Amino acid sequence: MKKAIALVLVACMAASMFAGCGMVSSLLPGGAGDKATDNPAAGATATPAGTETSAGTQTDNPASTGTIKVGILGPHTGEYAVYGLAVKNGATLYIDKVNAEGGINGKQIEIVAYDNKGDSAEAVTAFTKMVDEGITALIGDVLTGNTIAVVGEAYPIGLPMITASATAAAVTYNADTGTVYSNVFRTCFIDPFQGEKMAQYAADVLGAKSAAVICETGNDYSEGLADAFREKCAALGVNVVASEGYSKGDVDFKSQLTNIAAAAPDVVFCPNYYEDDGLIVTQAREIGLAVPFLGGDGWAGVKDYASAEDLEGCLYCSAYAPGSSDAVKAFEADYTAKYGADSLNMFAATSYDAAMVLVAALKKAEETGEQPGSEAYMQAVIAGIASEGPSVAGVTSAAGYTFDAYNNPMKDAVIMTVTGGEEVFKQMY
Repeated sequence: MKKAIALVLVACMAASMFAGCGMVSSLLPGGAGDKATDNPAAGATATPAGTETSAGTQTDNPASTGTIKVGILGPHTGEYAVYGLAVKNGATLYIDKVNAEGGINGKQIEIVAYDNKGDSAEAVTAFTKMVDEGITALIGDVLTGNTIAVVGEAYPIGLPMITASATAAAVTYNADTGTVYSNVFRTCFIDPFQGEKMAQYAADVLGAKSAAVICETGNDYSEGLADAFREKCAALGVNVVASEGYSKGDVDFKSQLTNIAAAAPDVVFCPNYYEDDGLIVTQAREIGLAVPFLGGDGWAGVKDYASAEDLEGCLYCSAYAPGSSDAVKAFEADYTAKYGADSLNMFAATSYDAAMVLVAALKKAEETGEQPGSEAYMQAVIAGIASEGPSVAGVTSAAGYTFDAYNNPMKDAVIMTVTGGEEVFKQMY
């Protein structure tokens, strides 16, 4: 089977030389952290011997070159780049620090980064290339749908994955078969957790007796939060008086919002991504729907997609509280010094944490003496994520990363609010 897979991967790589698959690499030890572009050579810098260049030259055996290859996969260009670049930069920031301090067991961590442009097919193609290039573990993918597609490829070969942003329960657990994907972990919350938290917050803190929902139909993330919110509302006695859907790419939501306004809910749950959320809130205010809008962590960055006045008082669930501790402030200072503030968001922080957990696991795997990239080494990394996570004091989980039976982290939620045009910490909940 391994031989057959290798032949397929070689054929795919050969085809990509002619088709142009938009591959982007950031392959200096620790990564350059530059914005991915369609031109792999853009922003290229001198690359040490033994690493892969942007032209696609393969390295020797990772053990012989003294490197441990780690993949970073996500949308670095396109409409979801604010998420993908945050994940790439957050992970790279920590890995750079580890490399500067001597690496792991004398080995540098070599980042292999690909841009999937938010497309699931491209995500799978990029992942198979990463495997061919000898990665030991993956930080990613970023979007829920993309990540589920990659899990389908990573689980059969036992390659360790940590996602900082894919929140669907199905990322780590197949409910139809009862299968826990033992190789897949996350440092973010799951969709049911967020949906339930916001329903509870609406009832307990906002005193809501009724609610409406508007979400993107067919989007795993949006529908996962919406389903959990509705179920929790039913349990709490909050009446869901309207439930509206829309299709990917829609920009006119006034028909759905008019129906919601007619139902007169106390709050509207809008669990989508920031661009859509901004448009929806703007159009809601235009038709006179003035009630608070609530969301999940996909709202991070929404302040740039609607006016401060329209967003005032909106709330969303997050895993990251900016400026809330000395550790968080130090992370933010280091991040902005290297990458600026544009992509500094929750996913940069959860990705930094993902890199911290992974490095702790890699250190544990190095104790086995196995070769990076080998099956035994990857199994040691998987075991190390579970065993070492609780001792990793992360930016978004100072108490460490203890994972439940489904490889989801057990940590508190952060409630963020938009006030004065800024997304600010409101409370832990």
